[in-house]
Parts: sequence; structure tokens; C-alpha cells
Amino acid sequence: MQAAVAAGHPATVAAGIEILEDGGSAADAAVAAGLASCVAETVMTGLLGGGHAIHWDGRDAVNLDCFVTVPSGAGAPPIDLAVPFGEEVVHYAVGPGTCGVPGLPAGLGALWERYGRLPWPRLVEPALALARSGVMLPPAHASCLAMLEPVFTLSARGRSIYAPGGRLLEGGDVLAQPGLAAALEELAAEGADSVYQGALGLALLGVEGVALIRADLESYEPLWSAPAEAELAGCRFLTRGGLSDVPETLARLPRLAGLPATERVLALLAALGGTGPDGHTTNVTVVDSDGSACVLTTSLGLGTGDFLPGYDLHLNSMLGEVDLHHVPLVPGERMESMMAPSLAFDADGLALAIGSAGGTRLRTALVGVAASILDEGLGATEAVQRPRFHPVGELVHAEPGVDEDALAQLEANSRAVRRWPAQHHYFGGVSVVGRGGATGDPRRSGHAATLASPA
Repeated sequence: MQAAVAAGHPATVAAGIEILEDGGSAADAAVAAGLASCVAETVMTGLLGGGHAIHWDGRDAVNLDCFVTVPSGAGAPPIDLAVPFGEEVVHYAVGPGTCGVPGLPAGLGALWERYGRLPWPRLVEPALALARSGVMLPPAHASCLAMLEPVFTLSARGRSIYAPGGRLLEGGDVLAQPGLAAALEELAAEGADSVYQGALGLALLGVEGVALIRADLESYEPLWSAPAEAELAGCRFLTRGGLSDVPETLARLPRLAGLPATERVLALLAALGGTGPDGHTTNVTVVDSDGSACVLTTSLGLGTGDFLPGYDLHLNSMLGEVDLHHVPLVPGERMESMMAPSLAFDADGLALAIGSAGGTRLRTALVGVAASILDEGLGATEAVQRPRFHPVGELVHAEPGVDEDALAQLEANSRAVRRWPAQHHYFGGVSVVGRGGATGDPRRSGHAATLASPA
């Protein structure tokens, strides 16, 4: 498998490739790309969010949980915000009181400490350069921003970043977040601890209305664990369990190879389930020239609408993400997550590294693409670009190109079908590196690149 990076923005991919070219490991590249995504993809993620990763070092695979924990203090009451999501209007809880204890910085630091080769400040450099220069807002990110305008322009600072001069940024505009340069300078100098015991942590605790206390930051720890294991088309599939539901979905999924298009759609739908829309996410997938792999999925939720003064860091809104509240929120406890960075192995070794953004659509996108590659033999690009569908109760959302006979059968059986007019970021954002190539998801202006072979 050729060394490659796939992610949700060309600048994120370029950061990972730069580090691979400099001799960095898959973990180094994932850290650098993850930091770059916190500059280039701030409509999707940010440094004060949380995430999950899976890492393969050629011998062992391990999961890393760096998602948010529930804070111990009493925060400001949440702000109810109505956001149009396609044709639906969804109510979110935002505001500083919905900010959980961020885990992403600690997770990036843990990946680097355990598997990194290059100095920590070197991994921050690509993101810092982006913060200093500004970065192009891709069309799919601009579409997300238009939908999320109520929260991103809730504060004066948000309006100055995302709607300078009173006009919301559009695709192709430069996203300027000068405070992020100061934040990344602190991170380069102080390491990940800057968010927990340094300058960035002090600034976060100073935001009026947050429920975080100093002990919440000082006690945060990333968690390593063994991956959940499932089987897909004869491959050993390593992923996350829990709220992701990926292992259970794969257990219900029949073989798809050779099925007619109609039967394929109906078989996938029978194995899947889903709920409504939730916060935004992004993903980075890296394989290095040694065959190590790292997949990192991160999110801010929707974001609270508040920005760290002087640093332009958007606070996460995970406490307001109702789709994650499957158990009571207990101070100090890790929150649930649907993230499922995954690796697949066959008799010849690592066959696929894959992750997806998309909240409740994440599992649908990831399972569909992985099955298309591992079971049906599609190349990475063809699999990611394949039209998607997602069930929400008795309603099935479908992109153009989904088999019409299957949709007609669903309607004949009293299920409603919503036919979307075009591919949409609603259906997730998959990043893939496999033997059949590397690709990012066009639904979220994703990108991929391979590491050039030495001359």
C-alpha cells in the first residue's frame, strides 16, 4: 500500500504529506494534519473539541479515546438555537455552558509521545503557517457555514471571522483567523499541556459561563484500549464499539458482492439504522511508507458560538449534543461518541484505513464505503463517490443515483423516501487509504495525496 493522506481539506492533506516527506511517522502526519484541520476546517472541528483514533504500528492496533469529558462546575443555561438542516429545522443547545472538557490536544500529544519521530514543534509548523496566511474556504465548507450561520455568527468575534464586513464567507474566500496563530504558538512552546495547565487552559477557564473548573483540565487523560473486532467480507475489521454500533451493523450485513443494485440497497438498509442530524465532524487517514497507519476523527459538535479571547478557538458544544446523551452526564465521565476510525486486514496484511465524519450518518457512510471496497471490489474513489442513502426511522434519505427500483419498493412498503437533488455533506465525509488508492469525500471538499516514491 502506498503511503498517503486523505482528509477533509487540501491544506489538511498537504500538512500530513509535508510531515511524511520529512521522515515523520503515520502518527506524526496524523497529528500535523489534525492540527491543520483545526485551522482549515473550523466549520467542522477545532482544537477545543474531542476525538477518537486508531493506530497500527505493523504489529498491534490500539484505539485512542480523546473525546470530551463532562465538567464539574455549573455553567450558563444553554441557548436554544434553530438551525435549518436541509428541509428540516433542528433545535440545538449552544452557549458556553454546553462546553465539555476538551480532549483533542491531549490525544494529539499522546499519539506523538507514543508513536512520533519528529519534534513536537515541527508537527505544529504546517498549521501555524496556515493560521498566519489564512486558508481557502472550500465550497462544501461554505455550504455548511451557510447552514450553521446562526451559531457561527452568534458572537461579535464569530461575525468578524465568518462574516467580515457583514457578508458571510463563500466558497473560495480566504478564512482568516489570526488568533489561531497565537494559539498554535502557545501549543508549540508548551505542548498539549497548554490547554490543561498552560496559557490556553487559563484562557478557557476565564470564559464567562463555562462549567469547566481547573481540576477538570488538570485531571483529563486520553485513554488507550483494544479495538472492537468484526468481520467484513473475510477481512478482520478493527473499529470502535459502543455508540458507534459499527461491529453490530457489520454482523447484520450480508455479503454484497454480486447482488443486483436493488438487492444491494435493500440489504444495506436492513443492516443499518439512524436518527436525526447532529454536529459536524472531520477525519484524517494516514498510511506511512513503513506500513503503519493512523485514522483520527475529531469534532467540536456544533460549537457553542463562543471564541477564546485572543486565540480565535471555538468552544465545543458536546453537552448540547442530545444524540450523544444515551446515558446521564456525570461530572468527570467521558461522553459517548459515534466516531469509528477503522482498519481492515486480510491475509496479506493491512488492506484499508478508513474513517468518516457525519454524526449519525457516520456509520452509514463508513459501512457502505468499506463494504464497497472490501466486498464488492470497488476502488477507493469509486466507492466514496457512490450515491448514498441513510435511514431515519421510516424515512430514507437518498442521493441522486441510488437505485430507483429499491426506492420504489420502500415506498410500496409504506416507507417515505426523500430524494436529495445532489450529493450533500449530510451523507457524511469519508477519508480512505487502501490498496485501491486514497481519496477524500467530495461531499465535504475532501482531498487525498500519495507520498512520492524516492527517485
